[in-house]
Amino acid sequence: MDSTTITKLQLTSDAFQNGQPIPAQYTCDGADQTPALKWGEPPQATKSFALVIDDPDAPSGTFRHWGVFDIPASARSIGGGRRIGTEVTNDFCKPGYGGPCPPKGHGPHHYHFKLFALDTHRLGLSATARIADIENAAKQYAVGQAELIGTYERK
Repeated sequence: MDSTTITKLQLTSDAFQNGQPIPAQYTCDGADQTPALKWGEPPQATKSFALVIDDPDAPSGTFRHWGVFDIPASARSIGGGRRIGTEVTNDFCKPGYGGPCPPKGHGPHHYHFKLFALDTHRLGLSATARIADIENAAKQYAVGQAELIGTYERK
């Protein structure tokens, strides 16, 4: 898709504001709960959504925390106990969400929550796909995109 045709969407969370710290309950230092995320009306062409969360500040390169695809077009929220779509294995080698857990003393890390509104019902990926595969496939079908960034630091 031509990047000029991608609609900017709003992605928000009641747990934290854009650019602000993620509370410990959503991290490895707390209950590792999935924060509730919500968004508004997507472009009319939207047939599904995909979501990825990554940490580009990780010492060994981008670390991926959550990947979900084939989220129904009718959805306007995810997380906070609500599980929809197909979740894949994160870089902790576990399925589903894995909260922020940067190395102690490494400074604040930035967690990018990226939502893609897609003009396809299915991405055609298997549940064994990697989170990077979701993002790469989603970019090909994106008609809308949103990003929410939270920070977390372990001292």
